[in-house]
Amino acid sequence: MRDVSGKIKQLKCEQWLKTSISQESARSLELIVDEKAMEEVKRLDGCYVLKTDVPKAISPKEEIHARYKDLSLVERAFRTCKTVSLELRPVHVRLSTSTRGHVFVVMLSYMIMQELNKLWKGIEITVEEGLRHLTTLAEQKIALPDGSRISSIPTPSKQNEELLNAAGIMLPPYLAGNDITVVTYKHKKKNA
Repeated sequence: MRDVSGKIKQLKCEQWLKTSISQESARSLELIVDEKAMEEVKRLDGCYVLKTDVPKAISPKEEIHARYKDLSLVERAFRTCKTVSLELRPVHVRLSTSTRGHVFVVMLSYMIMQELNKLWKGIEITVEEGLRHLTTLAEQKIALPDGSRISSIPTPSKQNEELLNAAGIMLPPYLAGNDITVVTYKHKKKNA
């Protein structure tokens, strides 16, 4: 009985749900539902009270409620910054300048993500999906017999073209030649 009562408390049902030992058998429990109390709980379900020390003259109740709702956006922003969608893991830093730098990078990433979200609103795609599509853009290097090189970006797929157009990005017809090769950590690890 103690376990069942504990579970009822954990689920916050103790206002309308009680337990008692069955009249027929001492080894059975009965759950008793107080219908009136349950109706009262249902009536207030989803309601909450916000207390503030801000005077009504400065900020009406509607504005207080709106600012409270905005907190969910802040929470979502931090969750987004720290999860896989931005691929930024917690960095264990010791210096305050490093901590500020890490927070700056996380917030900048989030701002970029929010901006892409606005730009791609008309396209039925999430920012994560859009970024995944854009990873298919590649540079094409052509070495000519005379030793000169030409670099260009092949025509993007329709999806990538739509994403780039929505963001106001025009790809150049060719790229300035350089002999710089960027090797990512993932690429190094794969070849090791």
